[in-house]
Amino acid sequence: MSSPSAGPFWKEALAPYAKPRVGRSLLELATSVVPYLALSVGMYLLLGVSTALALILAVPAAGFLVRTFVMFHDCAHGSLLPSKRANVWVGAVLGVFVLSPFRRWRHDHAVHHASSGDLERRGVGDLPTLTVEEYRARSWRGRLAYRAVRSPFVMFGLGPIVAMIIGPRIATRAQRPRMRHSVLGTDLVLAAVIAALCLGIGWQDFLIVWAPPALMAGAVGIWLFYVQHQFEDAYWQSGEEWSYADAALRGSSYLKLGQPLQFFTGNIGLHHVHHLNARIPNYNLQRAHDENAIFEGVPKLSLWDGLRAVRLKLWDQEQGKLITFAGARTLATAPSGLVATP
Repeated sequence: MSSPSAGPFWKEALAPYAKPRVGRSLLELATSVVPYLALSVGMYLLLGVSTALALILAVPAAGFLVRTFVMFHDCAHGSLLPSKRANVWVGAVLGVFVLSPFRRWRHDHAVHHASSGDLERRGVGDLPTLTVEEYRARSWRGRLAYRAVRSPFVMFGLGPIVAMIIGPRIATRAQRPRMRHSVLGTDLVLAAVIAALCLGIGWQDFLIVWAPPALMAGAVGIWLFYVQHQFEDAYWQSGEEWSYADAALRGSSYLKLGQPLQFFTGNIGLHHVHHLNARIPNYNLQRAHDENAIFEGVPKLSLWDGLRAVRLKLWDQEQGKLITFAGARTLATAPSGLVATP
């Protein structure tokens, strides 16, 4: 594949796909939010019969909540609906479902798109990633902290609590007024909605109905964010060597999930297309991929590949790939001039 940074030809090629259709977008919303709400009501009604039966419905409810988040994500890019104002209003409403202040999340996610794969601009909208050299330069406490943050228990267990419940609730004076107002406004709406639900059905039933799907959806969301940029032959460059197009086509994976997982994740596995042109609505991503030769050589991952990628922890600049902690130890003990395979 020729260098994707050689020219802007892809902009014209992808422009026809970046045109949302109101009818299709409304259908996407209806097949996301409505089933989630219906399953939540079903969980509540089943509590009078069996808590175990109610919790069975938590699994599909989590799937539809993930799909609802993808609609929220599309609104943040202005790609779900033709109207900019409609995207903002719908995004703000969906933000209540996914516990995220729309304007602040939109800002942070835009920074992620503008800096993904840039070693000099790590840390916004992605998981912390150290190079092998940076990791070795840390004290034992620093290395232990990094290992803890990158452990599956923290990422997928505590991660959803921090990323969904705690982090988005914090407003500081350091934030721009619009970002701070977005946080405070969402917090007020959430407080009112949660208070009303707790008064209506009781706080115990509310937690049983809301928490399991939300935490499962959060864990899936974190895994998706992880695997879309953290795979063995990912792309990381520094400064002037970094390229937006290269980061999209070499540093964003094509996660081939198949149906029905592709439905529940709103086609976000076609992340290479999304990063190259974020204005393409989720329902056009597959067609854009299938009809454009520029995507033929992108990194492709199966579901199993994506699960195995969680083992990768450090960026080895010499080999140009992500490696495991064990791989880093092997490199440290390898004879001079030899490169060990992680």
